[in-house]
Formats: sequence, C-alpha cells, structure tokens
Amino acid sequence: MTLKDIDKKAYRSKLNQVIVGFIVTFAILAIAFGGILIAVFAEPLALDTIAQASINTAIESGQQTSNFRYNFLGVILALLTCAGILRQLKNTPFFNEIYYVWQLKQTQNIIYRRLKKIKQASINGDENALIILKFYYASLKQLYLLDDNTLTMSSLEADITHLEGLITQHGKEITTEHFTKVLLSSYK
Repeated sequence: MTLKDIDKKAYRSKLNQVIVGFIVTFAILAIAFGGILIAVFAEPLALDTIAQASINTAIESGQQTSNFRYNFLGVILALLTCAGILRQLKNTPFFNEIYYVWQLKQTQNIIYRRLKKIKQASINGDENALIILKFYYASLKQLYLLDDNTLTMSSLEADITHLEGLITQHGKEITTEHFTKVLLSSYK
C-alpha cells in the first residue's frame, strides 16, 4: 500500500455526505422493513371487546404482545442492505478517498496490534521493522492532518524523529514506498 495525497476538503465533504446518506437510508429502511415484517407476520389486532380483553389478559400474564422481534429484524435487514450498498459503491470514483482512508486505517490497526514486536526489532536494525514504522508514522501523520487531530501530533513528531535516528544509526535508506502488507507476517 502506498500513501496517496488526499484533498482534505474534498475528503471531508464526501465523508460527511456518505455519513448523512447512510444514516438517512438506514433509518428509512429499518422503518420500512420493520413495517413490512409486522404487516406480513404479526397477528392482526381487532379492537373489539373480545380482542381487547385477550390483550389485557396477555399483558397481565406476561405474554409478549409487542412486535419487537420484527422491528429488530427490520433493523438487521436495513444494516445488511446498507452494508451491501456501501460495498458495491466502494470502488466508484466518489469513494476513492474514503475507501483509501478506510484501508489505511485497517492497515494501521494490524500494525498497531504488532507494534511492540516491530519496535523491538527496529531497535536491533531490522530493515523490515524500520520500513513498517516509517509507513506507520507517515500514515498516522496523514490521518491526523485529515481529521484535524493536532493533540497527539507532537508525540507523533517525536516518534518520527526517533525513527529517523534509528534509520541513520543503522545506515539504512528507508521510504514508505518500500512498505507492503507482506512485511507484517514476520511480526505475529
């Protein structure tokens, strides 16, 4: 995976549109699926006195009279539908930046889970570990800038400076372009 330049303004605009679109679509589908399931599978309630008496009896005896399970199933179906829609759209030009950032965050999560071993190996001059750390810190910096996360930037800059010192100390020439996910397999 290579780092790409992302237009922050375009990324934030597209991300906000996707978030709002997802929430609105999810809400509409959840209500629609819940209503359809209730209409198809729930027992109709006649509001005559006999039916009302049986409802009161059911409530008093603790029997379920709600349509919670149908509404819950509607929510699950809506979530699956929205996930399917997003999966179909992820490779469209509109989603380029959003999907790139999502993939970058997934890669960062994998690296983070193995970070202790990677840092230990980098101290000993392991070239793969140095490549992974170079990519990890550069990608973190990119995401921090995209998300306006300036609180931890000074700590990250210190980590980058330390890494550059290690690279110089071991006489390596490392760039982020050398990174591939295959390098992570050594640090499980």
